[in-house]
Amino acid sequence: DCSRCFIKPMPKLLELSNHLFLFRVGYRWITRFLALGCYSLLLFPGFLQVGYYYFFSSQVRRSIVYGDQPRNRLDLYLPKNSDGPKPVIAFVTGGAWIIGYKAWGCLLGQQLSERDIIVACIDYRNFPQGTMSDMVTDASQGISFVCKNIAEYGGDPDRIYLMGQSAGAHIAACTILEQAIKEGGEGESTSWSVSQIKAYLGLSGGYNLFNLVDYFHNRGLYRSIFLSIMEGEQSLRRFSPEVVVQDPNNRNAVSLLPPIILFHGTADYSIPSDASKNFAETLQGVGVKAESILYEGKTHTDLFLQDPMRGGTDKM
Repeated sequence: DCSRCFIKPMPKLLELSNHLFLFRVGYRWITRFLALGCYSLLLFPGFLQVGYYYFFSSQVRRSIVYGDQPRNRLDLYLPKNSDGPKPVIAFVTGGAWIIGYKAWGCLLGQQLSERDIIVACIDYRNFPQGTMSDMVTDASQGISFVCKNIAEYGGDPDRIYLMGQSAGAHIAACTILEQAIKEGGEGESTSWSVSQIKAYLGLSGGYNLFNLVDYFHNRGLYRSIFLSIMEGEQSLRRFSPEVVVQDPNNRNAVSLLPPIILFHGTADYSIPSDASKNFAETLQGVGVKAESILYEGKTHTDLFLQDPMRGGTDKM
């Protein structure tokens, strides 16, 4: 009958539509994945060199424990010579709050240790192992460890700089600001002080989450996931440094902040360069010594990955 004629082909029609749906959606991601694979192959010789350095160099101290959580580890990159205390970079890596890992800072550690600077790459819990407050807590503990113990590794405790890249720049900015709020409030007991940080260096970071929720959603970091990472829409203000520094209640905390320099490429489509420009201008408006340095035509990873691999004379 007519009903059987209609029902019989239904499984095949559903199967076909399912394949078409998967092809339509998957095609976009497959092409991106293949492009990423080709790009990785081009960089593979450089990755091999960096990987060998990371695992076999005597200048790298891997997975030093700084806390009691599973990801509470940091890597130290030490200069070859030991002629006096060295300046120190405490570095928080990026990774979209999901795939961050301390080894991502290996190239930076290698480059700076060759310039007589100690680099401490701080690992932290990623989502879903942790949410934003966990990441800030971990970063703070890592910074505390560096401040207390870096002298044992030849570092100068009076020349410690905090740096972060991408999501790590956001985490590091939230961390130092939260620390300043603790110190500028009721005198809450803390394990390190903002005064121990000579400057904050942010690379390709985002500092106002209200401006980034829809932007990330349209680029594949969906709103529901992003809000879960940031502990809900009600927490966007707390984790937006650009917004927090404008709160009159935080005036004392803001006055404690060290000089801040924000670096960004103008061709960055992961996080627009306006994020650094606007944050620097906001900081200047509330009395913080801050500046943004924009690199024309540079992408999200050029300053951190491709340019160092290519070599060159750029001081950055």
